[in-house]
Amino acid sequence: MKIVSVHEGVVPISSSIRNAWIDFSSMDCSIVAVVSDVVRDGEPVVGYGFNSNGRYSAGEILRRRVVPRLLAADPESLLAEDGQLDPARAWGAVMTNEKPGGHGERSVAVGVIDMALFDLAAKIAGQPLYRWLSDRYGDGEPDEQVFVYAAGGYYAPGKTLRDLQDEMKGFLDQGYRVVKMKIGGADLAEDLERIEAVLEVLDGDGSRLAVDVNGRFDLATALEYGRAIEPYGLFWYEEIGDPLDYRLNAVVSEQYRGPIATGENLFSLQDARNLIRYGGMRPDRDYIQVDPALSYGLTEYLRIQEMLAQHGWSSRRCVPHGGHQFSLHIAAALKLGGNESYPGEFQPTGGFADGAVVEDSHVRLTETPGIGFESKAAFYEVLRALHA
Repeated sequence: MKIVSVHEGVVPISSSIRNAWIDFSSMDCSIVAVVSDVVRDGEPVVGYGFNSNGRYSAGEILRRRVVPRLLAADPESLLAEDGQLDPARAWGAVMTNEKPGGHGERSVAVGVIDMALFDLAAKIAGQPLYRWLSDRYGDGEPDEQVFVYAAGGYYAPGKTLRDLQDEMKGFLDQGYRVVKMKIGGADLAEDLERIEAVLEVLDGDGSRLAVDVNGRFDLATALEYGRAIEPYGLFWYEEIGDPLDYRLNAVVSEQYRGPIATGENLFSLQDARNLIRYGGMRPDRDYIQVDPALSYGLTEYLRIQEMLAQHGWSSRRCVPHGGHQFSLHIAAALKLGGNESYPGEFQPTGGFADGAVVEDSHVRLTETPGIGFESKAAFYEVLRALHA
């Protein structure tokens, strides 16, 4: 197996919505197609990748460093002992001459290529990615369905409480039982009013509502909000302060008894380890949200899973950020606690296969080989155009 070419591009995923920190009016993401010399049905087998929402495209790093290293690597060095493509070995090639630290846009670029290589490897094997991963990195018996929650509740121009409630009712109508909304982009009184409006839709059951601050709060505000929302018994209180302010997270965890979730803006094993060491995270109730697509890919995510296990964490406490097919396969293969979902947002990259059905906040995977982008028609058209 040889890599013949790599094609890179950018796709817009912009929206008028905002959270407590950013708006998405100019959001985009990188996409890649890795073309192999393996031919099926008269066509080369191609692996596709992209980066999750929340981080912009990383084309410059892909074009100048990551892709040239992949193409320059000895083809044999990218193969496992059985002669099949090994994305972990390719990861080593693209990280050549990169110093430790500085995790951020580089991790996004590497994650895009890593995703495409895993897609390609599973396609060559003729398996859906979750089964391919389970056979190699899991116990060979993947979850057949994955818990998903509907992420929404953004701030938007002219959005009323009734609009917010209607949005959440729409999620419930689609089969979701657990929903998430943004807070921290208004004052406490207004946010509490918004939370209580959503709880009305959920029959007052706070355990079905998660709230997300997107890293906005300082310690005093985080504690003030924590005291105010704790009586609701929420599903979780997410990314309360700056992702690298481990002390803030630890202090909040000492005083807020409900579950805390964070990690979507940690992009390396080292940062995730520091969260576990210093962030006060509690393995009996809290959640780790590292997104493989943003954090150097699945190759690094597997190392993070090993680290978590060494610290007494169950894989079921991991629910990746991103709301996309790649993490859905990973969740099923590694028996994670679930996966985020963005119904209708961040198109064409976000969401699952076109025919995916959510029932009681669970979704099944397709048997399409690889990640299954071919089962997401609008996105596949964009990806296919990269190398047509």
